[in-house]
Amino acid sequence: MSEEKHHIVPYKTYLVILLVLLVLTFVSIAITNIELGELTVAGALFFATVKTFLVLTYFMHLKYDKPYIRIMVGFVFAIFLVVIIITFLDYYYRA
Repeated sequence: MSEEKHHIVPYKTYLVILLVLLVLTFVSIAITNIELGELTVAGALFFATVKTFLVLTYFMHLKYDKPYIRIMVGFVFAIFLVVIIITFLDYYYRA
């Protein structure tokens, strides 16, 4: 049949990741109330990046997938990052 190995993740792992995601969500909401100046957006983006990594790794099972799928996801994120950088550069250099 299939030679792919199946992975079994305990419910405790999912519960821990869920709790971490909830804490990070509340922290990213709370960071908007703290006056950090220009670092407020950077802080919120940092927490969003960590949450994205956790969701992709555990809930979407990229941790257990084949390497070429991880490479494709990385490529999509690289393209997304380039688009964001181009957008910020356009905004920064407008007259």
